[in-house]
Order: sequence, then C-alpha cells, then structure tokens
Amino acid sequence: MLTGTMEATAKRTVFCEDALDWLRKQPSLAGCSVITSLPDRSEFPRMELEAWKAWFVDAAETILSRCAPEGVAIFYQTDIKVDGAWIDKGYLCQKAAERTGHSLLWHKIACRHKPGSTTFGRPAYSHLLCFSRGVRVDLSKAVPDVLPDAGPTSWTRGMGAEACRLACEFVLAQTTTRTIVAPFCGHGSALVVANALGLDAVGIEISAKRARKASSAVRIR
Repeated sequence: MLTGTMEATAKRTVFCEDALDWLRKQPSLAGCSVITSLPDRSEFPRMELEAWKAWFVDAAETILSRCAPEGVAIFYQTDIKVDGAWIDKGYLCQKAAERTGHSLLWHKIACRHKPGSTTFGRPAYSHLLCFSRGVRVDLSKAVPDVLPDAGPTSWTRGMGAEACRLACEFVLAQTTTRTIVAPFCGHGSALVVANALGLDAVGIEISAKRARKASSAVRIR
C-alpha cells in the first residue's frame, strides 16, 4: 500500500520529494510495476566515478527491493563514457538485481538516433531492462528486442515515448499490476503514456519545477 495523500481514484499523482527516501517508506509496491531512469553521473558533478557507480547500484537495489512479486521493474538507461572508458549501466542494473534475487526477463535496445548513424559522446541507443521476482514472460506475447525509435521526449534526459509505450504495454499484457510507479520521473513521460493506456500513475521527482511539469503534462511532442 502506498503512503502519502494519493486518492484511490486518482489517475496520476506526483510527489515532490527524494525518490529513494519515498521508496524506503513503502513496505512494498503492491499492485504496481516500476518504470524508471536513474540519474546520470552528470547530475552529481562533485561525486567521484566509483562513488556514483556505487550510488547507482544501491538506488537500483532500493527500487527492486520495493517491487512486489506480481510486478516488474523496467529501467531505461543510456550508457556514458568517462575518460575514454565505457560505463555500462545495464551491467550496473544487473548487479543490483543479483543482490535482490530478481530475474532479468528481457533486455531490449531502444534507438535514440537512426540505426547506422555515428554519434559522439553518448551512444545512439538506450537499454530497456525488465526484472521481476514472480513474473515470467509469456512468449506468445513477445515483442521485438530492438525498438527502431525510442520516440519523442519532452527533455534531453527523458524516456522516449515509444520506449514508454513498450514498457507500459508489457505491464498491461503480462502482469496483473495496473499502477505505474516512476521514481525520478522527470517531466513525466512514463506517467503520460501510462494514463493514455488506462493505467494509474505515481511519479516521484525532487525538482519542484519538473514535478509540476509531470503533474500537468498531457502529451509528449
């Protein structure tokens, strides 16, 4: 059961507070699945790389630990390079899942730029990783492993609309959960798509400005 002031009939609620603190107050996200994109190292300019990697794994572990067995946790993450070395965020998510006993149901690729194009700095794709304790994939409902276009987003760090749609449709088709919880929700892309598909949505965002956008967003251009 979620703590806070959310009304039982609300389609969307956004809490303006630290996402990890909010999650730690929840015994379990019963009836919910999670869709999230953990903050990049660039949002922690004073943190050393190894400290940020440890924070990332601990944050992913917190999210997974609150995910109920009937739900899934889906991470949308884009790798980075630091001093010429590749930092694989999919690997960091998997490290957290190994700590919590979650299975990796699927690992998909969402293209952020046209396949075959060359990019500099950040890669042209993002990871979509889905973990669960109790859910197992019905292969008769499988969807492609490569999403040719992650879709439009309302800000540079946001999750693409098509990636959100794939994640939400998986929740609808292959779990019994009907509420999406989005820690670090940003401008609320996952919340908007969840609502459009008939799912309730709860966002948690520490930035008051972003939380207001997430509360009022009605579509993604």
